[in-house]
Amino acid sequence: MKHPVDVHVGKRIRHRRWMVGMTQQQLADSVGIKFQQIQKYETGMNRVSASRLWDIARTLGVPISFFFEGLAGENADDAGLEADLLANKEAMELVRAYYAIPEAQRKRLFDLARVLSDAA
Repeated sequence: MKHPVDVHVGKRIRHRRWMVGMTQQQLADSVGIKFQQIQKYETGMNRVSASRLWDIARTLGVPISFFFEGLAGENADDAGLEADLLANKEAMELVRAYYAIPEAQRKRLFDLARVLSDAA
């Protein structure tokens, strides 16, 4: 039976891997395991050990705490919203494209989006 924390951590691994444009095979190669193991981590079927999570975090360029953000107990309403957004492929593609823009231009785009949303 899958533990909810393992499922959450797996979703966060998949989310970050996708955001940086990395395949399961590339992540697996980087941490020295088979891609099938990454699949099991991402679905929550297998629990990620602390040392493996450390390797994955290093490879994906995030702190270990990234994988635990949004767990119930922090702010359950925000966690539900985030899960909905992460499940929406269009939203994920938009976020990925946004972070591909150079930082100075990204800030201007963000300011424009804020103005447009206020006007709506």
